[in-house]
Amino acid sequence: MRRSPYRDRTRINHAIRVPEVRCIDQNGHQIGVIPTREALRLAQERGYDLVEVAPQAKPPVCRIMDYGKYKYEMSKRSRQARRHQAATRLKEVQFRPNVAEHDYRTKIKHTRQFLSEGHPVRVTVRFRGREMVHKELGHRLLDRVVRDCADLGRTDQPKRDAGRDLILLLTPLPRRPSDCGTQASARRL
Repeated sequence: MRRSPYRDRTRINHAIRVPEVRCIDQNGHQIGVIPTREALRLAQERGYDLVEVAPQAKPPVCRIMDYGKYKYEMSKRSRQARRHQAATRLKEVQFRPNVAEHDYRTKIKHTRQFLSEGHPVRVTVRFRGREMVHKELGHRLLDRVVRDCADLGRTDQPKRDAGRDLILLLTPLPRRPSDCGTQASARRL
């Protein structure tokens, strides 16, 4: 069996090698700053472990608790944090300066979907041949895209002219906490 790269560095019981600790009992009541041996004795009398929960504090904070339960709670919390940490990926939507209305609406629909999922979107207007003469069509198109997606995203930088392309980056607006729950429940339906 392969060992995980993460190693638990939480010190418990006799691994705590400091003269005194700030002790908290199993009910969350603070006992105070006491010698480590006494805290360990208290934990053993009550049938629990002495777990160092804040090693960087002066003196370190230790808690009388069941170490197995503590480890389970910590792994559950880290799994939940990873689940809620959405991996954002840059999405791209490409337009032509003379895009048809239906195509435009379809691409706007995709852009809005990406923004609502929290992904930044690069909007590109690609010019070919003699279309290069009419760059103002591309500028107008990008302005229209910004207007149509204003409720979900914003531009942090001005439009960029990159040779045959006009590029605009839309970043999603920060979500309100109330939106996150409703969106997750809507996805489950």
